[in-house]
Amino acid sequence: MSQQGKTLSLEQKQFIVNLKLSYDAEKSIGPTISTKDSVGRVSKGLGIGKRTVENILAQYKKDGQTLIETEPKSRGKPPFSLDSSLIPHIRHYVRSMNQTGQYLSVRRIRSWLIQEHKTNIPIMTLFRFLVRIGVVYGDGKRRSSLKESDKTIIARREYLRLKIKNRRKDGTKKRPEVYLDETYINQNISNDKTWYLETEDSWVNKPSGKGPRLIIVHAITEQGWVNDAKLVFQAKRKTGDYHDQMNWDNFSKWFIHQLLPNIPKNSLIVMDNASYHNVLVDDAFPTSSILKQELRDWLTAHHYDWTDDMLKAELFALCKEFAPTPQFKLDQIVKDYGHTILRTPPYHPELQPIETCWAVVKNHCRDNSDFTMKGLRKELAIGFNKVTNETCQKIISTVTEQEDIFWKEDAETD
Repeated sequence: MSQQGKTLSLEQKQFIVNLKLSYDAEKSIGPTISTKDSVGRVSKGLGIGKRTVENILAQYKKDGQTLIETEPKSRGKPPFSLDSSLIPHIRHYVRSMNQTGQYLSVRRIRSWLIQEHKTNIPIMTLFRFLVRIGVVYGDGKRRSSLKESDKTIIARREYLRLKIKNRRKDGTKKRPEVYLDETYINQNISNDKTWYLETEDSWVNKPSGKGPRLIIVHAITEQGWVNDAKLVFQAKRKTGDYHDQMNWDNFSKWFIHQLLPNIPKNSLIVMDNASYHNVLVDDAFPTSSILKQELRDWLTAHHYDWTDDMLKAELFALCKEFAPTPQFKLDQIVKDYGHTILRTPPYHPELQPIETCWAVVKNHCRDNSDFTMKGLRKELAIGFNKVTNETCQKIISTVTEQEDIFWKEDAETD
């Protein structure tokens, strides 16, 4: 790829300087220079890590000796690196060990996963996974041990209290419950393993990479998929977290025009805490990024006293003390329709039944992939049809049982 005629970035100019200085250093050694370690010379010459050079060259070779621009990694917490279906089992194991006062470590959880679930997870991967689902190292009944954080338990308890309050004694719901979520599926989705003759290589010739991505938004009730609420569109980028490719404008348009007109009156709408679900109203205040003078103006406008010698941190703390609780745009929107929004506790996918619906749809597409976008859209429609009214009823019933288990175990662990 020629750079002739193109403006060089500051980083590219720095590489040139680094390479020139490296050549000068080699020149000072003498006329004979070892050329055995080419990767090492590139690393030293450009001033970057050897592993970085190796990774770039490996990707270059994999992409057919072509440089492909990749999107920067999104900020925030990455998706779960392990199967989310393990979460309720791990939680139950942690809580059962805590209830009996037994010592619990990451290595002990790993051994249990290998024995009971035939899942071998590296120690550090499991450690990060436990932190992500709210498991911390703290004082147990007898000695220090792994346990769920108070923050995780409180968030779950508040959510479950509202869900249980919506049930009648016979188990039916006082208000209809609607579960919504977003997911994605890649064009080249497929099973990694297949049957083939031992004397031959696998006949499956899979395309490299994941291919273009479809982003999907939908909702379910106990009666199945919400009519006319399915939204499927192709992502503009192949990389990055799919949440980055959704935004408030797209989501709110779907929410107002496709979801709200098609759900029962006085519904309880259950969703997770994606950033575009929790956009604050325009006049929400305060925020940490606001200017010092704006803090002063707000306090003055609301007749609260402040002094010239107060630092921004002091002004901000004063504003937070008197400011009303910020409201989310979605919560204001649904009030006009007679609905209420309930957000699931962080990192509890097992409490969101539509997650299982996604698994049904994706498994069908994975088993029937022809690695084309046309084929993916065709199989996607078939996959959605596999999630019937009865499927949704069973999944929601299973989640309700899990809610009862959490409610009981929380009380027993307290």
